[in-house]
Formats: sequence, structure tokens, C-alpha cells
Amino acid sequence: MLEHGSAAVAYPVSKALLDEAAKLLPRSCQVVFLADRGFADTQFMGHLRDLGWHWRIRIKANFWIHPTHLRPFQVGDGELKSGHRRFWHGVALTDKHFGPVHLAVARPLGSEEYWYVISAEAAELKTFEEYGLRFDIEENFLDDKSNGFQLEDSLIRSAAALERWCFVLAITTLYVVSVGTSVVQQGKRRLVDPHWFRGASYVKIGWHGVHYALTQCYELITTVSLSSAPDPEPAMASKKQDAQRRQARFIFEYHEAA
Repeated sequence: MLEHGSAAVAYPVSKALLDEAAKLLPRSCQVVFLADRGFADTQFMGHLRDLGWHWRIRIKANFWIHPTHLRPFQVGDGELKSGHRRFWHGVALTDKHFGPVHLAVARPLGSEEYWYVISAEAAELKTFEEYGLRFDIEENFLDDKSNGFQLEDSLIRSAAALERWCFVLAITTLYVVSVGTSVVQQGKRRLVDPHWFRGASYVKIGWHGVHYALTQCYELITTVSLSSAPDPEPAMASKKQDAQRRQARFIFEYHEAA
């Protein structure tokens, strides 16, 4: 936790955090770093490259791109029809000519919003899907706040105290998510989440799973285990909302830019 005047964190602070994270990850693990526009910094990307990590980072429309055989342009200069996409490979980024990097640009169907995503690997349709995984962290924010631990209601103002509190929440989250995934894998989700489809997060399912086990005198798991396999039952608030979310995010595969 940092006492800081804004949400933007300087590169030296981010670098130290990345270095600490790199020490904890298996050497054989391939890392793909996903980030929004707050991390669109060439120094930051350079350090990711030095660590041997890949990345998918969204950039702002005013970023300058320097192709090999064309004049420089700002990524927001070009227009795309709704549902179309365009890729630029082996370009340099900003007046620092950082690169080579790869740019994926898309306009979701029925939206005025554009996605500008910089990738360390060749840009393709999958680039948008991979960047879209970043939004899964919003579920965790919800569990930390109004849907679970009520972090904001703690009114703690000390960075050191918040850091200790968040450490406790992290350990608790790891355990209850392990319980939640175990409940789903055993086909017992509807004992604690009565919806026909999964409407609760794994934190919430695990939370209810612990309560159910204690009230029914069932044995609780004693080890934590998180699978790297795709989620067998992704959460959705409703079938209609899920269909809209998937359409807005992944419709690009049905259209090709000129």
C-alpha cells in the first residue's frame, strides 16, 4: 500500500513491485501482463521485456506510432466501421521509438469506443480476447468491497495498517476461492448458490461453502489448490447481460478491416 497523491504510480515504484513479483513466479512460467492505459509507459514496457514477460496494454488515442515505411500517426487518427479491426506489426511507439511492438485496433460492434492495444507478440484477434481477461479483476474488487469484505467501510487511513489488512484478505481470499472451486468441481454449487447458472463469485461460493460445512458439521478442505484450466462455469448476472457482454467484447471475428 502506498500513500500517494494520485492513482498513477511512478515507474521506479512499479519496477520494484514487478521485480518482487518476478522472484515469486516459477522460472518456467510464461507471463502475459495485462494492463489499462495507466500503465502505457515505454519504460514500464521495457522492463517487462527485460523480465522476459509478454504484455497486452491498452493505450490512449493520442499515442504516436512510427511504422517502418509510413509517416508517423496517432493511433486515434484512423476510423473504423463498427465491428472492424486493424493490425500494425513491427512499429515503434512514441517519439522514443520504443519497439518493435504490435498494435491491434478495433471498434466493437454497435459502439463508438475504440480499443487500442499494444502487444509484445504479433497482434491478432486473440489479442483482444487476451486483453479482455483484464476485466476479470473487477470481480475481485467487488468481493473486496461491497460484495464481501467491505474494505472501504473499515475507514482505515494508515497505509501500513491497510497493507496488513489486505494481506489477511489475500490469504482469506485464497482459501475461500479454493473452497468455492472445490464445491463447483464436486457438482455441489447449488447447495450454496441456488441459481441455475453461477451468479456468485468463487469467493462468495466459498464463503457460503465454509458456512454450510460448519453448520452441517462437514469436513473443510485443509489444502488450497487453484487450477490453471479454463473456468468450467463462468459467472454471469443474467443470460441476457452475459450475451451482451460477450457480443461487445468478441464480435470482431465476424468482420475484417479493409
